[in-house]
Amino acid sequence: MHVQLHSTEKIVHLNGVPARVWEGITANGVRCHAFITRIAVHQNDDATEFEKELQEHSAPSDELQAIPLRMII
Repeated sequence: MHVQLHSTEKIVHLNGVPARVWEGITANGVRCHAFITRIAVHQNDDATEFEKELQEHSAPSDELQAIPLRMII
């Protein structure tokens, strides 16, 4: 499965851990949300651009204002 994600400004707490909410879409057009607590790059890769882009966040969509529990697997 391939999912294209973009970071939002929204932070939630899952099991006491802060998670940034990312919105995305699969290659087949299914919209989804990801709750990211950690992200890393391979130790041999130059992470300069990755770290810069990781600081960019968009406003969450209207449907993310209240996240239904059914969305959390």
